[in-house]
Amino acid sequence: MRFFISALPVFDANMVVHAYRMMTRDGDKLLGAAEDFRMLGGELLAPALECVKNIGVEPFAGGKDFFVSITKYQLLVGMPFNMKIPPENLVCVINKESLTDNAVYAKLGILKRNKYRLAVEGLTDVISLETTVKVFDFILLSYESLTLMDDLNRLQPFLSEIRLVVTDIPDISAYSRFTGMRNALMSGDFHNQPITVGITEMSPLKINALQLIKQINDESFDLVDAAKTIERDPSMSISLLRFLNSMNPNRSKKIESIRGAVAILGQKEVKKWATVAISISIAEDRPSEITRLSLIRAKFAENLAPSFNLAIKSGSLFIAGLFSLLDIILEMPMYKAIEEVAAEEEVKVALVEQKGRFAEVMSLIYAYERADWHNASLIMVRNSVDIDDLSQAFLDALFWYRQILDTIDEEAETDADAGGDAEEAEEPVAAGESD
Repeated sequence: MRFFISALPVFDANMVVHAYRMMTRDGDKLLGAAEDFRMLGGELLAPALECVKNIGVEPFAGGKDFFVSITKYQLLVGMPFNMKIPPENLVCVINKESLTDNAVYAKLGILKRNKYRLAVEGLTDVISLETTVKVFDFILLSYESLTLMDDLNRLQPFLSEIRLVVTDIPDISAYSRFTGMRNALMSGDFHNQPITVGITEMSPLKINALQLIKQINDESFDLVDAAKTIERDPSMSISLLRFLNSMNPNRSKKIESIRGAVAILGQKEVKKWATVAISISIAEDRPSEITRLSLIRAKFAENLAPSFNLAIKSGSLFIAGLFSLLDIILEMPMYKAIEEVAAEEEVKVALVEQKGRFAEVMSLIYAYERADWHNASLIMVRNSVDIDDLSQAFLDALFWYRQILDTIDEEAETDADAGGDAEEAEEPVAAGESD
């Protein structure tokens, strides 16, 4: 895959993710390797649609709406319908400049009749607003557009018939301007901006979780001390027991004590479980996208380690990605937040000072997830990172994240099934009780 690909979250007024938008760019063209005669061919090859066809919408959007741009030429040759891409959760985004050809409207009609939803990027005078709201389900307007306010005023009478998506919103203050608008959705960098001032009080459960992270980051941490910390948090205790029991589902006797569990797992596996499980736990009161982004960054960074000649440090890069939003999760500046988890020095330097060997990896990840293809390509060239390796590292991180969610969903279903038998179940061994 010689193209860049990312998925940007689209939020509603309650900071809940409603959809994702695929952003792509021809890597060869961006790096200056493409010839002009390839331009039309590139329009027709549709690598983004091929990617959706091959792996589906689920890895990118997880059952939510997924916005994918369709060029005029792709539309005219019958995409995505003739590629047999299912219409469920797919929203086809058409640029307003494409709406100058009657043949385009004929193809849009085919998509509508086959239950594909449509979005137009920008307002045009070529067709009336009345026609726009009949044809399209969404309209995308950029926050950076010089005509944004005029466009919003024109749209006001129609917002009950079409859903507005404001893109490129730079910060939380700008985001708040649109939260009162009917049917409005928003995307931009407002959800993951670093905390630079203020230190707030943390809940006891977060303090307990951070204490455990500190313990496991000590190379010679004591399993008994770790067990005592886990026992103080019921959700952590349940998570650990599930992790151990799932590793060997055929075990005749289930492990029901925390001290017994950590003894069987040993330091390496306890650290593996705790790093991810605790990070998810302490982010529960933040927008769900923060948890998703932290985990995808972690795996993305780990996957990129060989490309930066840091394969031996892949585990540390995983931690760097996982903790890259720790300031938002803990609601305190990064220099303070990183002290709370006792991270190793290279991770601290990369996240606090943006220096050191890990900093280039994290800078590439930040640029990639924002679809900042220019800066992403500059970092790639500096470090001789291959486009194919980069794109595959990102997709593998998405698949890994989906596997985590699938595991969580399976546990939730198990809990629901067991709920009806709760009164008849035997009383379990207490969390702090030895085997």
